[in-house]
Amino acid sequence: MVDRLLIAGNWKMNLDKAGAIELTNALTKSQSTFKEVDVAVFPPSLWLTEVGDLIGSDNIKLGGQDCHEELEGAHTGDISAKMLKDVGCDYVIVGHSERRTNHFETNETIKKKVLVSIQCNLCPIVCIGETWDERNKGTAISTVSFQLKESIPDELDSHQFIIAYEPVWAIGSGKTPTFNDIEEMHSSIKETILTINPKADKVRILYGGSVKPENAAEIFNLENVGGALVGGASLSATDFSQIISIAGAKN
Repeated sequence: MVDRLLIAGNWKMNLDKAGAIELTNALTKSQSTFKEVDVAVFPPSLWLTEVGDLIGSDNIKLGGQDCHEELEGAHTGDISAKMLKDVGCDYVIVGHSERRTNHFETNETIKKKVLVSIQCNLCPIVCIGETWDERNKGTAISTVSFQLKESIPDELDSHQFIIAYEPVWAIGSGKTPTFNDIEEMHSSIKETILTINPKADKVRILYGGSVKPENAAEIFNLENVGGALVGGASLSATDFSQIISIAGAKN
């Protein structure tokens, strides 16, 4: 059981500069109520500095949506973990299904990103999840287990990384697995992590995929759910703050 839930808001490729500032200002007005929960926001890379400057508090942390697997080099358009750390990030998302699908990222690439993130004192949030076809074929658990084993380096401590289970078919669709399915998958993920490294027994496993205020309480009450990676609802200060409040009530 984790001590504190983490609520992470992935803004993806949304919001212009003015919108990012407006959302951040709205969140900071509510941050005094965030003390029972760990909170992080993941703006587009262009707005990291502006958002980081506005946060100005230990109650909200900053994260990058992705990083390159190398520290530096001839990689036009990419951002390194070293750069993210330099602008004040504490977290970075790696292996999101949209990166796996749209940018053809492999488990091997994701493992390299995990290692370089840790090298730069960033905590990687490693995303895993099955497609609708894999769910229907009954291979969801084996698919996610394989992703874990191939994406997570050996010998990591619980505090060095976070897992985010996001069924690909639930992202942005408004659909979610049943609560039993979520609990079963999180239990399986925990078991797989322990086979990789018994020291990682307290790693946080977030749930992502159409998390919203209406279903947050039930999700957070499930065994082995250590928080949420929130997509669309994180673009609303009202919805995101409400999800955080629900998480705080559980603690």
